Amino acid sequence: MIEVRDLTKKYGDLFAIHKIDLKLEAGDVFGFIGPNGAGKTTTMRILATLLNPTWGEAYVGGYSIYTKPKEIRRIIGYMPDFFGVYDNMKVIEYLEFFAAAYRIKGPARRKICDEVLELVDLGYKREALVTSLSRGMTQRLGLARVLLHDPQVLLLDEPASGLDPRARIEIRGLLKELRNMGKTIMVSSHILPELADICNKIGIIEKGELKVNDSVADVMKKVRQQMVLRINVVNDATANQREAAAKQLEDHPIVEHVEVTPDDLRVTLVVGDHDVSVLAKLLLDAGHGLTRLTEEQIDLETAFMTLTKGITS
Repeated sequence: MIEVRDLTKKYGDLFAIHKIDLKLEAGDVFGFIGPNGAGKTTTMRILATLLNPTWGEAYVGGYSIYTKPKEIRRIIGYMPDFFGVYDNMKVIEYLEFFAAAYRIKGPARRKICDEVLELVDLGYKREALVTSLSRGMTQRLGLARVLLHDPQVLLLDEPASGLDPRARIEIRGLLKELRNMGKTIMVSSHILPELADICNKIGIIEKGELKVNDSVADVMKKVRQQMVLRINVVNDATANQREAAAKQLEDHPIVEHVEVTPDDLRVTLVVGDHDVSVLAKLLLDAGHGLTRLTEEQIDLETAFMTLTKGITS
């Protein structure tokens, strides 16, 4: 659905983006992560045919950004990080204005506007003035606007920027719903844990270069080469129980280190793929009942900090 080859944008001697290669299939949700000035917005503007690259090629829906910009605009919905609204309009009037720009006519126009308002949970605000909306509601209205023509591809630049926690949760829920509708979505954000929750692919860009482009699971594996387990044993409320279990684990060849915490055992395994069921059997044979044995999850913020240096273009 989106294919980028050697995409580069240069201003004088400065590379805003440099030799980016990217491929997204239909239905992918791609989280685009990077510090301010890394090149996220530049990439999205090029894909939206609002900015020409210095060199390289990009296709959206099979259309070239050079030869078929009108066709691309018909199948995408682009939501910039900052966008203006017409303050003297009602919400429904605002949407109908843009629906008319998309050449949606007659009764179908009002029907589509009502449908997207319900999708973004703004139906009860249809007669309200745009100026009366909160920041979160304005963001949802902006998203409703780009959905009017039922685009196949959504380019969302910081859709949760500046929102309070409740509004961010609402935007995240809306993105999940759009994902379930089969939309191909590229979304940039600094709210890293939320991207991990909704995306199947992640790209990390720094100084205009795409440093990481992979599935969320594979990105996490790159950051952590060793598996870390969290283990609770029966009656482990006492330090003696945890210490005894830790001693059993420390002597096993696949265990590199065991840390006894106030709540459980944190077990780091040696590098490699291991069958952790042997550790469960070891503890059970030693008389320790298990209440939990899970892999410690690394979050996307840790991955981002590990894989980047905070350098901008």
